[in-house]
Amino acid sequence: MIVQSEIEDRLKAELAPTYLEVDNESHQHSVPENSETHFRVVIVSEEFEGRRSVARHQLVYKVLADQLQGPVHALALHTYSPAEWAERDSAPDSPACLGGSKQDTQ
Repeated sequence: MIVQSEIEDRLKAELAPTYLEVDNESHQHSVPENSETHFRVVIVSEEFEGRRSVARHQLVYKVLADQLQGPVHALALHTYSPAEWAERDSAPDSPACLGGSKQDTQ
């Protein structure tokens, strides 16, 4: 899980999260076995305090720019400040993949 480790390492180094969960959800999509293309990220950081959701996502995209240019096709982001996380203590699950593949014919 090289890509997953890269994502974790970069987010830890740049955003100093108090909580970080990176899940490889590629197996739920129409991709080859053992792919690292679809990820769900739950991250709690002081860096998100006072920022709106779009600004938080832009910050994560900036940190993960190299991965988003290459192997990562989809990134489900759940970004929280520590105070927000204390009220929630969980993030929503990703929706089920509705399928679709370039090999599918209509």
